[in-house]
Amino acid sequence: MVRVTTTDRRTVLRASAGLVTAGAFTTGCGTSGAVPHPTRFRAPAKPSPAPGPRRLPGLPAQLTHGPRTHPRVALTFHGNGDPATAHALLREAEQAGARVTVLAVGTWLDAHPDVSRRILDGGHDLGNHTLHHLGINDMSEAEARVEIEGCAQRLRRLTGSIGSWFRPSRAARASPLVERLARETGYPHVLSYDVDSLDFTSPGAPAVTREVLGGIRAGSVVSLHFGYADTVAALPAVLEELDRRGLAAVTTTELFS
Repeated sequence: MVRVTTTDRRTVLRASAGLVTAGAFTTGCGTSGAVPHPTRFRAPAKPSPAPGPRRLPGLPAQLTHGPRTHPRVALTFHGNGDPATAHALLREAEQAGARVTVLAVGTWLDAHPDVSRRILDGGHDLGNHTLHHLGINDMSEAEARVEIEGCAQRLRRLTGSIGSWFRPSRAARASPLVERLARETGYPHVLSYDVDSLDFTSPGAPAVTREVLGGIRAGSVVSLHFGYADTVAALPAVLEELDRRGLAAVTTTELFS
């Protein structure tokens, strides 16, 4: 993984400033420069719909890990809490060349609708983690359906798809009922994990780092959370050690491709 240093960023900024000073870019208002006929400004195209779920032939309905034969892992984050920590974690991952998977809570998307596009624009996976993040396995069929479909509807409204993955709330694995409801909503697979960081217990960054690195191996799917300072503090050390071990942090879609 390649990290962009502060010095590198300053160099790029100085170079860009030099180009502007030299007239390499023009405003199109009659100023002279290296580009005699500047291109007319075009508004950015409407974003294309986000990727949706995929059926993975030969794999079980509930997935706990990917292939053990490839040096890749998936860091998956429960999308909830203070969006500032979400942005910090995404920046840290991207600076290290890593891509992650975010399972978003529907009410979190309601409160911070811009975060879905930020996740997708960074090249990350985005999925469904129910509407209210309640104990879905303990709900009635009608209640559980509302939780799954409610988040799916918000994802579709914000991104054009129901998201790539579904993960049950407050449970590592879905009950048979929840598994069926997820499938009926459009998710062929339920995404579980084989490494739990326990970051939601706020044990401190060193403990989060030890928990992840102690259990992770090729093909692992790791459960992490937005909204916790320990996770932000632990991520650089986790990514550095993954790089040392030759394990690439990729999206869950890439892990199973």
